Amino acid sequence: MNSYDILRRPVITERSMEAVYDKEGNEIKKYTFEVPQSVNKVEVKKAVEEVFGVTVAKVNTMNVTGKVKRMGRNEGRRPSWKKAIVTLAPGSKTIEFFEV
Repeated sequence: MNSYDILRRPVITERSMEAVYDKEGNEIKKYTFEVPQSVNKVEVKKAVEEVFGVTVAKVNTMNVTGKVKRMGRNEGRRPSWKKAIVTLAPGSKTIEFFEV
């Protein structure tokens, strides 16, 4: 699996974009990605460093369970997925993909 397969897509929500900057406008540099459920923190760290050319300080991962959805009287389930929150080192540059 190469680095581009590990980083499936960025998670761009209000909560994840608030993690990039604090209330005073200072950069916290936390970025959120959707990753495959089989990868670990070390693989995510190597992939982000290779793709974006930054230094990663910390990686937090979590499994997100899929929601139960109804379509009429039938009930289905969205797929479960894994989320990785990557914190960059203080001297590292920002990832331009997430700029507001």
